[in-house]
Amino acid sequence: MAYTTADARAQVLDSVAEAADELGEALTALSGAYEGVDEQTGERLEEEIFRPVQIAYGRAKRTYAEFAARHELPGRSFESAAPWAPATGVRGLLDGALAAVQRADGTLATLQDSMLPIEVGDPPLRAGLEQIRELIGEVGPRTRALERTLGR
Repeated sequence: MAYTTADARAQVLDSVAEAADELGEALTALSGAYEGVDEQTGERLEEEIFRPVQIAYGRAKRTYAEFAARHELPGRSFESAAPWAPATGVRGLLDGALAAVQRADGTLATLQDSMLPIEVGDPPLRAGLEQIRELIGEVGPRTRALERTLGR
């Protein structure tokens, strides 16, 4: 079975959408965590973790939309993720957010490793993927550092 450029483009879109959905899930969990911490911790959470994930989410949606438009492919809207159960606590919410960010990063890494972004010949797509991964690259260490200060 021949692999077409259209198939490759559809696979790229699916992967970017999957990553965007994961980042949206992370934002929902981070919002819940923010509600459960004191003001000082909340400011740190917002600046060091929430903001980079939020910018990456916006970049993922824009990368998706622009790629779809450039290649005249159908787009989609991105819905807000369902709220996390507050019973998981702040640590559970942070862990869930981090897991979602890691899944998004893994999806994008797999996409980049597949060489599909090069095969479809789209430099803005490649730049968008790099920007997203750069934005979320420090979320793991920052989340773990913040967790170490909880309850002190």
